[in-house]
Amino acid sequence: MTISHLRYTDFNTWLRNKYGCRVQKITVDAGMSCPNRDGSISTSGCIFCNSRGSGSGAYKKGLTVFQQLSNGKVKLAKRYKAKKFIAYFQSYSNTYAPLEKLSALYEEALAVDDIVGLSIGTRPDCVNESILALLQKYAENYLIWLEYGLQSIHDKTLTFINRGHNFRCFEDAVGKSKNRGIKICAHVILGLPDENRQDMLDTAKAMADLEIDGIKIHLLYVVKGTPLAHLYNTQQYKCLEQRQYTDIVCDFLERLPPEIVIQRLTGEPHAAELVAPLWSLNKAETLFLIHTEMDKRDSWQGKFRIRQ
Repeated sequence: MTISHLRYTDFNTWLRNKYGCRVQKITVDAGMSCPNRDGSISTSGCIFCNSRGSGSGAYKKGLTVFQQLSNGKVKLAKRYKAKKFIAYFQSYSNTYAPLEKLSALYEEALAVDDIVGLSIGTRPDCVNESILALLQKYAENYLIWLEYGLQSIHDKTLTFINRGHNFRCFEDAVGKSKNRGIKICAHVILGLPDENRQDMLDTAKAMADLEIDGIKIHLLYVVKGTPLAHLYNTQQYKCLEQRQYTDIVCDFLERLPPEIVIQRLTGEPHAAELVAPLWSLNKAETLFLIHTEMDKRDSWQGKFRIRQ
């Protein structure tokens, strides 16, 4: 077993322990949409999301899932010496399509050599029994991560950011996804408008109590062409400073049980699209500050975990 020298359960070590080698995610753009974009809920999306929806543009270039994965394997094997891979359906909501289309896309990915599983980014209001049953079937032979975007447990915040669902919707989706062999990962954002430290730590406690399998922690950064950019430019929103963010991340980790896999500790904005904060472009420095602060505190993931 590989022993991590980090003070939290990092995803790379978790994967290496499971497969005995370096495992790397390959981002897939499957040309999906989102009910918060196509008019089902809204046409404007969340206030922090631009029209690309974290997309790579690969789908518009005509690249198939197979081609995207094949290209990604070559690059990541060279860069990280990875031997196995996970197909990461990232752009928009990747369970938001007819079941037949979803199964064709997922099976195209799973048929690629050295793909050991899927990570599927989606919304809690975009799953149903048929989709979960399909993923449960795949989970019999593959690693399946279902990544639910939540951002905050506070309904006031979710309304303000135009999320289009409430916390109860997320709880329901998690409940329906459990006991199927599917790994559940939640996405949360720190630094959302009008949220203070305690609000963010309340989200940490709720994630701990739900007993999810993994979490991605993101910084709220401002992207060009979004409603959030307007709020920032008119001084109605102020970004977290780097030290504020790293301190809150450490507080957050201290309240999560150690078995939750930490898949991400900060986001990675596109430099050409970023408005603020500019420090968010230096991921390595942010991670260094988080690790240094945990060492300084002599702290670890789960130190202050308070059970229900």
